[in-house]
Amino acid sequence: MKRKPPAKVYYSITEIAEQTDVKPHVLRYWESEFGCLSPKKNRAGNRVYQEKDIKMVRLIKDLLYDEGYTIAGAKKKLNRKGVLEDATLFSVQDESDLIRSIKGDLEDLLRTLPEG
Repeated sequence: MKRKPPAKVYYSITEIAEQTDVKPHVLRYWESEFGCLSPKKNRAGNRVYQEKDIKMVRLIKDLLYDEGYTIAGAKKKLNRKGVLEDATLFSVQDESDLIRSIKGDLEDLLRTLPEG
């Protein structure tokens, strides 16, 4: 049985550009416009992207290219969604899991309250 290689922790700007079909110069521009997209840099000064950065790139691309938002409109939409300049982005799946968890906790709490 073949083992799947472990997922990478860090990706280069070239790898992200290929994965998301967004050119590197566009990614660098988005970094200057969207504070929530801020990959770290390694010792050599190269950008290193993590999964949260990839999710953010995909979200920004969707807002700009698929939904037709302007840069300013996309910024407002991200802030309305709760993605602040220094916040971590939750994927839709993460949000669904969080909502289910909170709902379960609330249902448990309701069962402990006296009826009436």
